[in-house]
Amino acid sequence: QVRLVESGGGLVQPGGSLKLSCAASGGTLDTHVIGWFRQAPGKEREGVSCINSNNGNPYYADSVKGRFTISRDTAKNTVYLQIDDLRPEDTAVYYCAAFRGAITIRPAVCLEPTIHDYWGQGTQLTVSS
Repeated sequence: QVRLVESGGGLVQPGGSLKLSCAASGGTLDTHVIGWFRQAPGKEREGVSCINSNNGNPYYADSVKGRFTISRDTAKNTVYLQIDDLRPEDTAVYYCAAFRGAITIRPAVCLEPTIHDYWGQGTQLTVSS
């Protein structure tokens, strides 16, 4: 059983930056794909980024390319999501999720919530002046 714990959310002004963390236990990053998702009030959960297990390759939703950066520290078993140039529309609960395996054919599949078996409890990010 993989346990995921997100942290790092908060209230940030537009234009600012923030780094979210997802600490994993019960499984390792080299065997599990980790994805970041967000859900704003009244909206569906949206996949924003994920990182492959076997090679650490990152993938991004088109809507966040250039502002979001995913990375991992395998020694700490932690995945990070750096968000720059924050906008009010980034306000959401951010979740990390995981599934055991690797992305081999269609990278975008890791941005689909249904493929992930494990979820964290989420961390709230609010972008407001």
